[in-house]
Amino acid sequence: MEIVTMGKVAVPARIENLQDIYLAESGALSPEQIRAVDVNDALVDTGATLLSVPRRLIQQLGLKRTRSRSARTAAGTVEFGIFQPVRLTVQDRDCIVEVAEIPDQCPVLIGQVPLGLLDFVVDTAGQKLIGNPDHGGKQMIDMF
Repeated sequence: MEIVTMGKVAVPARIENLQDIYLAESGALSPEQIRAVDVNDALVDTGATLLSVPRRLIQQLGLKRTRSRSARTAAGTVEFGIFQPVRLTVQDRDCIVEVAEIPDQCPVLIGQVPLGLLDFVVDTAGQKLIGNPDHGGKQMIDMF
């Protein structure tokens, strides 16, 4: 179920530690040991680029920092951490994407990269997340 508040679209999302998934597939972990978080209010943010996750959820997922990047924000330029990839699932579609760290008071933000990988667009008139109409609403990638 999508939540629409003041022109913003929030959706349920599942974020799973990708390394744990691979370990479970190899038999080194049981499927129950895969670290995951479910959020009911991930904010679809077309002004953001990456999947941005609050620090506390990154710790819960056990993700390792891989590098730092700079970002332009309303408060100026800031440094933030990039963490190991995760599997993001929204409305029965999933993708693999790196995680950007944001402060704990922020919601999970689903930016342009994961939206593109999931092949969703924001229906601004209906204020909801929909499958890309250019692909008949089905998840697809362009390879040209």
